[in-house]
Amino acid sequence: MGQYKGIIFDLDGTLLDTIGDLTDSVNEVMEKFGFPLHGPEDYKKKVGNGFKKLVERSLPEDARDEKTIDDAVSAFVEAYDRRYLDKTAPYEGILELLAKLCEKGIALGVNSNKRSDYTSALIKKYFSHIPFVDVYGEREGIPKKPDPAGALKLLELMGLEKEEVLYIGDSNTDMLTGKNAGLDTVGVSWGFRGREELEAYGGTFVVDRPEEILGLLERSEQ
Repeated sequence: MGQYKGIIFDLDGTLLDTIGDLTDSVNEVMEKFGFPLHGPEDYKKKVGNGFKKLVERSLPEDARDEKTIDDAVSAFVEAYDRRYLDKTAPYEGILELLAKLCEKGIALGVNSNKRSDYTSALIKKYFSHIPFVDVYGEREGIPKKPDPAGALKLLELMGLEKEEVLYIGDSNTDMLTGKNAGLDTVGVSWGFRGREELEAYGGTFVVDRPEEILGLLERSEQ
């Protein structure tokens, strides 16, 4: 096996635990519209495909007309803008992992379906000391995951071959994105979906703790 020289990370559920702020923000909208609220475990199954899909999946099925969705998305953005830094934090061991990857000279990038302005703000807040080659959130001109466009752009910026880069995430969307880009994938079971989904969608590796990622690099060097 060749040596991995680059890693592309998902953000929510992989580097950052954002579910508390997302839950509070969507529930504020559901309460405002008079719809049932959901718990964090429910929202873990609804996230991963951008704000509009999150809100749409949270609405009752008989209330998913375009106007209601658009109004609810606007209300969600206003709510999330007030609290997206309240409860969000890096998962245990992530800061140490990133520091060690930097020491090893591993090229790092982020590819998220979260709106680009929030993605950039969160990276600046929690990981400003990490020299990511670039950070991609949802933006015009780049299709959302599982389309591989963002991953392939990051690969190009890294100047590496596909077999030299790992794609790491916590959901079926991430496993499909990595596969669509022709990259080996690592599913992280500490995120929003869990080991069963990651294995079902063909993760090359599945890990339970951030430090295990270092083990994958070490094995690849043998």
